[in-house]
Amino acid sequence: MSNNQYEFKPIQQNPIVVQLTRTLLDYISSGSIKPGEKLPTERQLQDNLGVGRSAIREAIKVLTVLGILEVRQGDGTYLKKADSGLLLESIEWGLFLGENRITDLIEARKEIELSIVKLAAERCSDEEINELEMILRKLKNSTIEDFVELDISFHLKVAQMSKNTVFIGILSSIQSLLRTWIKLVIEDVGETQFSYNDHYNVYQAISKRDPDACVEAMDNHLQDATKRLMQVVEQKEGVE
Repeated sequence: MSNNQYEFKPIQQNPIVVQLTRTLLDYISSGSIKPGEKLPTERQLQDNLGVGRSAIREAIKVLTVLGILEVRQGDGTYLKKADSGLLLESIEWGLFLGENRITDLIEARKEIELSIVKLAAERCSDEEINELEMILRKLKNSTIEDFVELDISFHLKVAQMSKNTVFIGILSSIQSLLRTWIKLVIEDVGETQFSYNDHYNVYQAISKRDPDACVEAMDNHLQDATKRLMQVVEQKEGVE
């Protein structure tokens, strides 16, 4: 097991196996465990998460069937190595959305973010525009690894500028899926300039407090992001 410390939080919501599976995916995604390393024992997971051992075994079984984990009898459970042929990102999409529901997320995200950016243009303060500009500056000079988190921060900041708590909550709740979306596209393309340009256009429209221009800029950004995402998905389906 990795020496990195990952703070597990007790599971409180149902269905318990689904929640536990997501928690284990978050643990794996955090980098606290590396491919080929051993997971905590069932007893350790039971103590840290406050759930029964049967639920832990079911969650491990799900991730084993998906090809993420490998159970070695008498030894323990290991995170499969990267060359196992199944990417964690594609598994996360399949687990949370289902193969036929990616288009649902795309459609929902578009409607949500177009409404958000329109309200942001109408309600934002000068201070918030400056804060968005700071994120944009970091975005321009970031590495590919940092770009993903800054991209998420940019969109969450725009949501905050809308002053609509429901929109803020919705976007916050799907940020793990957006992170997967952004990461898949950025890693496939291998550079970030195209995405930075889209974010710059959104920022410019917001700074001018022009709702129509904001909607157009965000719509162009999401169309570009959607096109690139679907290309990646099709490529992955083609090699499976």
